Amino acid sequence: MPMPRNSRPSRGKGSRSTKIQSMENTRSDAVKAMESQEGNKEENSQAKKSPSSPQGVAKKRPAFGDLTNAHQNHPKQSKKVAVKDTAKKVLRNAVAHDVCKNSKKYGPKSLPEEEASVSSEPIVKEEAILVEEEEPSVEGSSAEEEPGPSKMPTNETRKVEDDPYANNEYAKEIFTYMRKREEFFPISNYMVKQHDISKEMRAILVDWMVEVQENFELTHETLYLAVKLVDHYLMQVVCLRDKLQLIGSTAILIAAKFEERCPPCIDDFLYICDDAYQREEILRMEINILHTLKFDINIPIAYRFLRRFAKCAHVDMEVLTLSRFICELTLQEYDFVQERASKLAASSFFLALKMKNLGNWTPPLECYSGYQSTDLFSLVKRLNFLLTYQPQDKLKAVRTKYSHKIFFEVAKTPTLDMLELEEILKNSV
Repeated sequence: MPMPRNSRPSRGKGSRSTKIQSMENTRSDAVKAMESQEGNKEENSQAKKSPSSPQGVAKKRPAFGDLTNAHQNHPKQSKKVAVKDTAKKVLRNAVAHDVCKNSKKYGPKSLPEEEASVSSEPIVKEEAILVEEEEPSVEGSSAEEEPGPSKMPTNETRKVEDDPYANNEYAKEIFTYMRKREEFFPISNYMVKQHDISKEMRAILVDWMVEVQENFELTHETLYLAVKLVDHYLMQVVCLRDKLQLIGSTAILIAAKFEERCPPCIDDFLYICDDAYQREEILRMEINILHTLKFDINIPIAYRFLRRFAKCAHVDMEVLTLSRFICELTLQEYDFVQERASKLAASSFFLALKMKNLGNWTPPLECYSGYQSTDLFSLVKRLNFLLTYQPQDKLKAVRTKYSHKIFFEVAKTPTLDMLELEEILKNSV
């Protein structure tokens, strides 16, 4: 029988409720499936980003970036390589801290033994890689050094390395150049035209300059250069005796500016001159000396040659100090003014070797000094005469200076008899 219009079929309550319940179950299953998929994606992404995660696997890489990114998702930082040792220590501490933190958070099961061993291996391997990367830069800076185990240099080695005149690569060229420059700075017998000063006045001035060098703790190069400046200035300018001390103090000031790191100030020179001069006088004399010498004050001095010869002969400091004492005695003697600095240094060193009975003038010394032993005999005799017969009642500055223990008391070294020296020189040929 057909159903009337506008009439609905009658449904049971049980069938309707069953259909609604099935729809809700289907919806809940779909939601669970979506949640499980999202959870799997998050777990997979965390496993890729964090090797210390309990669900991921540790991955070896040549940089320290992966280890430090355990709790910082910055993949760009993994490309940076640590170079300094301080960076290595920081990275190592950060890794240890992260591993301990993860072990507390996830329990002992989250970090298996294999993973712990793998996380510790890259640190050792990559440190070795960094050392290999750093070594070529060191070898490149000293490419000419001989291969072998590097040793810590001693204090004497450091001093030699710090001295540019003692560098093995270009020391010979430097001293060859200095010997050539000696030809441009000859000193004539200028006392002939000096009517108001004498040799004795010059000796007193140099003796005072030695005391100034000691009091100001200046280098020996400063003293030798200052005496050279005085001689070259007096060779061209006639001087009065009341200006002689002004010339000497100003010469020390110029030499100190040329040789010292921290030269004394003008007030110090006014003090040592007992305020005999004004500041303007020292400044005016400084300008006058520099203009007279045409600002060419890089004059070869005997002290630098002495150090070079001592290094070539491999003698100790006492022998070098004895030769310095002999050479410094000649500064206040006008008779040695016209001698070349290199020859004076070679003769002083030759006499010191004979006084210490250390052998003859060797071929290396002949090569580096440019003098044969026979070229030095006459000057060696004059130096020994000066050392033996110089009056010691006045002009004591040099002898007193080298009588201290700091200078090995070389001024007290027994001198050679003239006849004995003649016999030694004959046997040296």
